[in-house]
Amino acid sequence: MAKRIVLQQTGDVDVMQLQAVSEQRPGPGEVWLEQTAIGVNPLDVLQRKGVAPLPLPAGLGLEGAGRVTAVGAGVLNVQVGDRVGYATGPVGSYASARLFPAERLVKLTSGVSDEQAAAALFKGITAQYLLTSTYLVGPRTQVLIYGAGGALGQLMVPWARHLGARVIGVVSRPQSVARAQAAGCEHVLVFDAATLAAEVRELTGGQGVDVVYDSVGRVSLQASLDSLRPRGLLVSFGATSGAPAAIEMATLNAKGSLFVTRPSLAAHTASAEEYQARADAVLAALQAGIIQARTWRRYPLGEVARAHEDLEQGRSEGALVLIP
Repeated sequence: MAKRIVLQQTGDVDVMQLQAVSEQRPGPGEVWLEQTAIGVNPLDVLQRKGVAPLPLPAGLGLEGAGRVTAVGAGVLNVQVGDRVGYATGPVGSYASARLFPAERLVKLTSGVSDEQAAAALFKGITAQYLLTSTYLVGPRTQVLIYGAGGALGQLMVPWARHLGARVIGVVSRPQSVARAQAAGCEHVLVFDAATLAAEVRELTGGQGVDVVYDSVGRVSLQASLDSLRPRGLLVSFGATSGAPAAIEMATLNAKGSLFVTRPSLAAHTASAEEYQARADAVLAALQAGIIQARTWRRYPLGEVARAHEDLEQGRSEGALVLIP
């Protein structure tokens, strides 16, 4: 019998309960997927805590990989026995098996393992749209990337370097500097809201960077704005320190006609076609060695609370993967 994590309420890690679930017959457009690896992401933590609301009761998790064992009517893109991965949901990946819409599955090639897909698809699609759609990073682009030593940063930094960018990384503690350097950062700064912008301007000859990728939120907002060149772009896409405050329109004018965006993964994968194209780009980058899926730690599904604690406390140094 399959097992899954269920939330009856939001809160601390103890609200995640392991429950048995019977195998279900897939309906039209669905498959029954037996999972072998499950990705853990910061959004999962926000949903568990109720910061990003879910209708309850609910499953949890948006990323996984495994093998198709049954298909419903009208499914043409995959068949029984196919190795597949997915990211972006529907929510409920914290399970040993589940129903899943076939159009949101991505076939895995022999060059990408189930664990690599579960560790990299969600974060990889995020990196792909941030670097190619939110801002078109290319040769000589100067970028500032927060969390350069984390799981997402370890994908964004080498991908940006591959595109020709000069990357300045930001980390939260000195212990992460070497990891960010190994990922490909030309310079790595330990975050200090009072000094970051001045350090960035010194490294860029007083100009500032073209684009800032800020996953921190509230405490980093002003430093990020002050690190931009005139007409530069602030990409605020995370909130590990809380949601960023509102910005007065006059502030953007005064700081050099700046641009600000708050993108979401859902808006960049809304159609099956766009989602598949971005996922294919991630798998191609993995196979080409442009990026690497680095799993920091594996946990049994029943120890998901430990995985969340490690992620919340900032102990992780790469992707976290649940093994059903």
